[in-house]
Amino acid sequence: MRYYVNWFFVVLLISSLTSFVEKNRPIEGLSIGEYAPNFIMGIDTDKNNSVHKQLSMLHGNYVLINFWASYDAPSRMRNIELNRVLLDNEDSQKRIEFVSVSFDDYASIFHETVKKDGIVGAGCFVDTDGEKSHIFKMYKLEKGFTNYLLDENGMIIAKNISVAELSSYLNERQS
Repeated sequence: MRYYVNWFFVVLLISSLTSFVEKNRPIEGLSIGEYAPNFIMGIDTDKNNSVHKQLSMLHGNYVLINFWASYDAPSRMRNIELNRVLLDNEDSQKRIEFVSVSFDDYASIFHETVKKDGIVGAGCFVDTDGEKSHIFKMYKLEKGFTNYLLDENGMIIAKNISVAELSSYLNERQS
């Protein structure tokens, strides 16, 4: 009888310790092979006008979506670097659409940052809802900003792509 009581306490101890381990913890962000959720971009054409465009309208092209904020230095630097790689490669501008999504709380900060950083392109916009935004939640960005490279159909083919990886990918596609 004592043998069973000891085993009972061992099992109880192990089960209580393992209950603190997160078993079904969600994976950060979306995964390669998933389709990128559609969202609407409000892109300023000038000081008084803005155009609303859906991500799905870019199907048929490769799309690089980069999520960032001016207060997050690593994501801001990555945004600058990725934009420059695409600008420096004329062929890539025809084949890859760059969508730069900022989660700054104020549009004025976003506009000043984009101007200072020299970010160019029609796909640069701000979602002032920040971490409460629908896009932030759809893309599961709980633990920081990331980027996704989508194929012509909107499927994620690369995640957290670096400047070197993007350059390599562009060189492969040119050949």
